[in-house]
Amino acid sequence: MRTLTVYVDVKSPYAYLALAPTRALCAEHGVAIEWLPYVLDIPSYLGSARLDPETGAVIESARTDAQWRKVRYAYMDVRRQANRAGLTIRGTQKIWDTRLVSIALLFAKRAAPARVDAWLDAVFAPFWRRELDVERRDAVEASLHVAGIDARGFAEFAASDGARELERAMEKAHARGVFGVPSFLLGGELFWGREHLPLIAERLAAR
Repeated sequence: MRTLTVYVDVKSPYAYLALAPTRALCAEHGVAIEWLPYVLDIPSYLGSARLDPETGAVIESARTDAQWRKVRYAYMDVRRQANRAGLTIRGTQKIWDTRLVSIALLFAKRAAPARVDAWLDAVFAPFWRRELDVERRDAVEASLHVAGIDARGFAEFAASDGARELERAMEKAHARGVFGVPSFLLGGELFWGREHLPLIAERLAAR
C-alpha cells in the first residue's frame, strides 16, 4: 500500500486543521498515513509571549510589532477555517513545549499503531479547547488511555528511548527538508501546508 508521511505538532492549529482532510484524501485513494512528530521552534521566527490566562493580557513578550501582526492574523485565519470545519480553536496563552507529547506519538505508534488516529483526536481537540496540558506527563498518559492505548511504560520510554527516538526523527525530518507543519512527503516529494492536499491528490490519482 502507498504511504503518505505527515509531520504534525499539536501546538500548530494548521496541523489540527489538516487532520480530517488528510484522512479523507488517503481513504479516497487507498493510501496509508505515517504520522510523525515535528517539534516547532516558534520563537525562532515568531518570537515568544505569555498571556494572563484569566484576562488574556500580555504579561511577557519578546515579539516585534511585525511578529505580533503575523500571530494575530494567523489566529484570525485559523478560526475562520475552524468555523467552516466545525472545530474549536482557542488561542494559547504561551508557547508550549511539545516534546513530551511528540514522544507520546512515537509511543502510540509502537504500542498500538491502529489507535494512532484515535490518539491524535484525543490530543488535538482538547488541547485547542484549552483542556489538555501537554507538558504534564499524567495528562499525556491520560490521552493515551482515552485513545485505548496501554500507557504502561510510557514514563520510562519518555525519559530514555523516546527522547532519543524523537531526536532522530527530527534529524531525519530536517534531512528531508521539513521546516514546518503540516508537512507531507509522498515518494520523496515534500509539500508544506494543507493547501497542497489537492496537488497531492493529483499525484496519487496519476500513479
